[in-house]
Amino acid sequence: MPGTPNRNSFATENRAVEKPAQRGYLRKLFGREYFILKRRLNWIFAKGNFARPLGGTQLQYRAIKHHSVLLRPLKDVDMYLQHNKITNLRLAIDRINGVVIEPGQTFSIWKLVGRPTRAKGYLEGLVLMNGKISTGIGGGLCQLGNLVYWMALHTPLTITERWRHGFDVFPDVNRTIPFACGATLSYNYVDLQIKNETTERYQIVLWLDEEYLHGEIKAEYEPEYEYEVFESDHLIKPQFWGGYTRHNRIWKRRKCKTGGSTEDQLVTDNHAIMMYNPLLGE
Repeated sequence: MPGTPNRNSFATENRAVEKPAQRGYLRKLFGREYFILKRRLNWIFAKGNFARPLGGTQLQYRAIKHHSVLLRPLKDVDMYLQHNKITNLRLAIDRINGVVIEPGQTFSIWKLVGRPTRAKGYLEGLVLMNGKISTGIGGGLCQLGNLVYWMALHTPLTITERWRHGFDVFPDVNRTIPFACGATLSYNYVDLQIKNETTERYQIVLWLDEEYLHGEIKAEYEPEYEYEVFESDHLIKPQFWGGYTRHNRIWKRRKCKTGGSTEDQLVTDNHAIMMYNPLLGE
């Protein structure tokens, strides 16, 4: 089988991870604005064909559907941040829902959503900074990135930019997908970008109800393949500086609906610093 996971080689690799460096407030602030400006200039001057919502367009065939829980109690996190997140998600979804990715086009979350500000109605929500819980205007939009990324993995679309947290902040609670299958966001240089390198159109559909953030990716034609995303080589390792790190590999399996042939593709190797003790009892 092409691309069959090679677990032995991964298990024997060196999993040493350096302790993260601490940067000062001003350095982080000016560094952030520098990269924001750099990305804006890239949007203006670099050649790029970005997808835009097309009113009234409804593609017929469903490639993937998924949803995630809106209100998820988290240790040491006030629930008002979770409720504010719903407002932030609703505002962002209004700018994305129905976007059609034509062949050759790239979907960018931040190109569509723009900078989340109080003036636009965004509220204070949960953000993670260097593995620590904090708050910020527009916080919680990572849930949107996670959903769209997970769905895109189940299509022929090509993920050209994706970032994930270098920290594992919360223990697994009712996890339904493999560890490290998300996509973090930070305006505008930590983006999720997906390119359509196929010959047909795809559409992203998003909506909220009382309990869930819902999403679909629809296709112009009946999908020829079905996809499975799975992990291998999951391990937790103590580090020389006293902490623990978590590792795995994410794979994408494509199966032909008619012939039944399958092909495995390595998506990413993940390495994250754990912010909780993995040896705690239940």
